[in-house]
Amino acid sequence: MSRRPVAVAASLLTVLALGAVSACSSTSSASTGGSGGTPTVKLMAGGLDKQIYLPYQLAQQLGFYKKYGVNVELSTEQDGGVGAEEAMASGQVDMAGAWYNHTIEFQAKGKAVEDVVQLSGAPGEREMCTTKSGVTSGADFKGKTLGVTDLGSGTDTLTQFLAAKKGVKTSQFHRIAVGAGSTAVAALQKGKVDCVMTTQPTVAAIQKKGVGTSAIDLATTAGATTAMGGAYPAASVLARTDWVNQNKATVQKVVDALVATMHWINTHSAADIANKLPASFVSNQLVTKADYISALNEDKGQFLPDGIMPAGGPKTSLATEQLVGNVKGAVDLGKTFTNAFAVQANKTEGFKTTTTPAGPNG
Repeated sequence: MSRRPVAVAASLLTVLALGAVSACSSTSSASTGGSGGTPTVKLMAGGLDKQIYLPYQLAQQLGFYKKYGVNVELSTEQDGGVGAEEAMASGQVDMAGAWYNHTIEFQAKGKAVEDVVQLSGAPGEREMCTTKSGVTSGADFKGKTLGVTDLGSGTDTLTQFLAAKKGVKTSQFHRIAVGAGSTAVAALQKGKVDCVMTTQPTVAAIQKKGVGTSAIDLATTAGATTAMGGAYPAASVLARTDWVNQNKATVQKVVDALVATMHWINTHSAADIANKLPASFVSNQLVTKADYISALNEDKGQFLPDGIMPAGGPKTSLATEQLVGNVKGAVDLGKTFTNAFAVQANKTEGFKTTTTPAGPNG
């Protein structure tokens, strides 16, 4: 997950004001309102229009949040602004649509945050490089300038991991923030970077313009396993553990809606999915609808069909964090995720689970 997609603008004053409010409300319960006291949950995602994060908006478009009795107010990160996981941890929003690895980073900092439903088993990212770069693996990063969504983001961690796995130190290459969408495309086009780690639909736009090709595939579970040694759980829903404990019934409703969405994705075509999403997501200055559908067909394998955290996934994520130096102390993986809500959601709907679940040790 890249944490800094191009998104709606928000002023620094607004962010500061939200932070001030959160200091008094970080442990508050989900608000209730509307007919029948339907709970309202605020969920910020790391880029609602990015394919890796499409389940959050798709659940809204399909009417699943309403069906399962919860009002979910979706928002998206601002480019270069407060990250979804940071907004959640500080109480600005209740939940974050972000990568699982942040739960490990938070625990290392003494903050209890957990993943309540896992949507993907791969980052959904590709290392897009110019043909003259000569990059085919992390071993080729030496001496290169590499674009990431933002320094400290998930794409930054993955870039460092791919290098470290091949024995290349971070001091041997240069990383710069290029955002996503048009800014990432421009960075490649203007020669500011040799490669950029990004997701669909930016990948499709880069390929269509002929400014870069996919050098490393982290877009599917199979690709991530090859490059990283195991499934890498990425897109998920994160929440503070104290908030989860106070709002279990509401959390279950959100997970019910998203598990139903993952089942829907698994049983429908890329075209069906594109037809349900907002028009601006699938057809814009970057890509046509046909491009979007083609890209989703290519990378649809990143999505898990049942919302279950896959066995080995937490261990792979922890190994990544340790190798790049983000986490140095002991981590209790069992406190970073739970499959309880997803298991119950599948049972309630009669869905057959196919993902082998991670145990308490990851």
